[in-house]
Amino acid sequence: MTENPHFDFSLLAQGNIPVKKFAADEKIFLAGDTGSAMFIVRTGKVAIKTGGIILENVGPGGLFGEMALIDGSPRSATAVALEPCEIAVVEQPGFLGLIQQSPKFALTVMQLMAQRIRRTNESL
Repeated sequence: MTENPHFDFSLLAQGNIPVKKFAADEKIFLAGDTGSAMFIVRTGKVAIKTGGIILENVGPGGLFGEMALIDGSPRSATAVALEPCEIAVVEQPGFLGLIQQSPKFALTVMQLMAQRIRRTNESL
């Protein structure tokens, strides 16, 4: 649907961020779940859905799940692997470490959130 900001995966290696594999059609999280991590797609594609509607497809270098990590609220959507995926799981300490290592990372997350808010506003 949209282009995602490119992510430098070498930052993950420096921060010991784990990568998890998901099978096609496997749920990564459900709307309403507690969110203690954000996710960065290394390979594959993930659908972000709410009410059965796909809000966004996230491919390699894209990230998702950041809102719940930042504000501590429950997940606002469901994330499902559309194909086999490798996804970096960034929990709060790793997130803070990435921001300290690379202020550009924080800017990338903010730009992504701004893009999503603009798309939502345009659809209203």
